[in-house]
Amino acid sequence: MQSFHAPAWLPGGHLQTIWPALAARPVMGPPPRFTRERWTTPDADFIDVDLQPAAHPQAPWLVLFHGLEGSSASSYAQAFAEVAAERGWSYAVPHFRGCSGEMNLAPRAYHSGDVEEIGWILGRLRERAAQPLMAVGVSLGGNALLRWAGEVGHAAGRVASALAAVCSPLDLAASGHAIGQGFNRQVYTRMFLRSMKPKALAKLRQHPGLFDRQRMLAARDLYEFDNLFTAPLHGFRDTDDYWRRASAKPHLPAIRIPTLALNARNDPFVPAHSLPQARDAGAMVTLWQPGHGGHVGFPSGRFPGHLQTMPRAVAGWLGQHLASVDTPKEPEHG
Repeated sequence: MQSFHAPAWLPGGHLQTIWPALAARPVMGPPPRFTRERWTTPDADFIDVDLQPAAHPQAPWLVLFHGLEGSSASSYAQAFAEVAAERGWSYAVPHFRGCSGEMNLAPRAYHSGDVEEIGWILGRLRERAAQPLMAVGVSLGGNALLRWAGEVGHAAGRVASALAAVCSPLDLAASGHAIGQGFNRQVYTRMFLRSMKPKALAKLRQHPGLFDRQRMLAARDLYEFDNLFTAPLHGFRDTDDYWRRASAKPHLPAIRIPTLALNARNDPFVPAHSLPQARDAGAMVTLWQPGHGGHVGFPSGRFPGHLQTMPRAVAGWLGQHLASVDTPKEPEHG
């Protein structure tokens, strides 16, 4: 995966981001079929978790934390489901609050540094796993996952055997500013706000007075949205405070279980200059930074392309660490 090259008919980070999300085949066979469970959270709210249990009750579990406004229907979640089934692993996609198709009850939603939520979800899934599970986080979900691992240190090894973050904005400020400029602002920012703003307004109807409605209607980028909604609802002073404190990059050296951080260097809104280097990562973190792939794209094959290369590579790396313990090793860098 370190030397991944996209097909010649999909040049550039934007095409390698947009085409896989819209048109490439996420699975090679029939689409996955999930069983949904609703879990009551410690604050009397709920999340929905989509499960694909393996036939063998002793099978390991792969847990996927989706990205901003993602779900189990996201193309990458479908692709990982197929790869997990091929390997005989059980598979789970916990939905962050408000992302399963039904609005959650509490004022809070979800955010890039949701350490408590990640820990609680993994703890619940660990109770049903025959051995330490594996977890992969995509984009926002990957930052939150690695932020959790850095905070809990050695305790993460009692829950998971290995982690992976795919195309995660580990420096939230760098990515937040990148997505708010030029083509990114016109395409990706608008796409995210088309679902985020209606959800926020629905939350306001649930909890009148939560924020200023007119300011929300006027918000034109993620910085303004986070300043009005995400930051104050989740205990941060403002967007700058949120992006600084929630970023996983400063916490990578504190991670004490095998962890993979995969980022394409042509990701349109995770700038290459913001990616961690060997000196930033710590002994337990492996860096894969291929030149191609876009943002959670990594398309392969002939037109219209498929999305199996990245999930298979990530699952292969995770599977190597199923029996691992939290002992430091020399880092690998690609």
